[in-house]
Amino acid sequence: MKKALLMSVLSFAVIVPSYAADKPAVPVEPVEAVEVSDKKPVFAKRWGYVGAGAAHRWADLAPEYKTCKEGTEQSPINIAQFKQGDLAPLNPSYTPVPLVVMNTGHSVKVKIESGNSFSIEDKVFNLSHFKFRTPGEHYVDGAPYPMEAQFFHKTQGGEDAVVAVMFKVGAHNPVIEGIWQNVPQAGASKDVAGVDINVGDLMPASKSYYSYKGSLTEPPCSEGVQWYILQEPVELSAEQLTAFQAVFPVNARPIQDLGQRFVVGN
Repeated sequence: MKKALLMSVLSFAVIVPSYAADKPAVPVEPVEAVEVSDKKPVFAKRWGYVGAGAAHRWADLAPEYKTCKEGTEQSPINIAQFKQGDLAPLNPSYTPVPLVVMNTGHSVKVKIESGNSFSIEDKVFNLSHFKFRTPGEHYVDGAPYPMEAQFFHKTQGGEDAVVAVMFKVGAHNPVIEGIWQNVPQAGASKDVAGVDINVGDLMPASKSYYSYKGSLTEPPCSEGVQWYILQEPVELSAEQLTAFQAVFPVNARPIQDLGQRFVVGN
C-alpha cells in the first residue's frame, strides 16, 4: 500500500516513527485528536494521547470519565506471567460482510453488521466493530507488538468482550490493504460498494489466548470487559504499518496496574 493513499484523505500533522523489530520501543506521541460519532465530530470533552487531553488527564475532562482514574480493573496491561488453565475454546463464527470504514479521529474503525460472533461455553458474543492501535496496547513480557486490532463483542444480555490480535512486521496483508485504501477523512464513514470483509481473515489459525477482566482502553474506560488476547500474531508489511503510523503515530493507552487481578492462558 502506498502511504499517500491513507494520508491523502486526512489532515493530521504527522510524525513517522521507525520500527526495527516485532516488538519495538514505544514511538513518539501524535498530535491530539478529537473523537467523532458516526455522523459528525464531537468537540466537547476532548481527549487524545498528548497535551491537555492525554491519557493521564482523561478523568479530569468529564465526570463520566472518572473510571479512567478511579477504576481498579483498567486496561491495557502487561502480560508478564499467567496462570496456566484448561480454558474453554473460542468458537468463531465470522462470515463476509460489506466493508464499512470509519475514521474516528483516533483510529481506523470497521463497522460490522449483525451475524458475526464468537461463542465460549454457553455464551454468544456478537461483533459490532473493530479498531487498530499502534503500538499494541497490551504488552507481552514488557514490550508491545507494532500493532493491535481489537474486536468488540457483546452478548444480548449486555456483557462485553474484546478479542485482541497482535500484528508483527512481515508479509503484505491483503485484508489490511483493503481497509487502508478506503479510509475516509476524519469524522466520516465510508460504505465500500462491492467489497466484503471476513474478520476471520485477520485472525491467526491458532485461537490459544490469554484472558483477564479489564476495561475499555479509551474514555469512559468502562470496566467489566472480558479480554481474550490471541497468543499468535499475524503479519502486515512494514509499508502498511508505516502508512498507519504516519496518520496515527501513537493511539495506545499506557499500561495500567494489574492490581489483584491475574491473567489465565492456555
